[in-house]
Amino acid sequence: QVQLVESGGGLVRPGGSLRLSCVVSESIVSFIRMGWYRQAPGKQRNLVALMASGGSINYADSVKGRFTISRDDAKNTVYLQMNNLKPEDTAVYYCYLLTKLYRDYWGQGTQVTVSS
Repeated sequence: QVQLVESGGGLVRPGGSLRLSCVVSESIVSFIRMGWYRQAPGKQRNLVALMASGGSINYADSVKGRFTISRDDAKNTVYLQMNNLKPEDTAVYYCYLLTKLYRDYWGQGTQVTVSS
């Protein structure tokens, strides 16, 4: 059973930055996809950024140019650097991964609140 633990959420003012981390319980080298989704109150969970094993990266249009996904294989960790945060970025952010056996896993979520 793969476990994902997110951290780095919090309260930040508009225009501020946060970096989310997702530590995975085993090597992330072989996973097919890894990334981040978010869910605002009363809304469905949506893609924020997704990284494929071949290196391609997809971002939601709303975060392009502001958010950056990255990984550190030595630390089994996926990051989401979020800059120029806006109130509409407020949501619970979930780490996601898809294994070679096409099983998907989710973290428990970390709250990000952007407010003045």
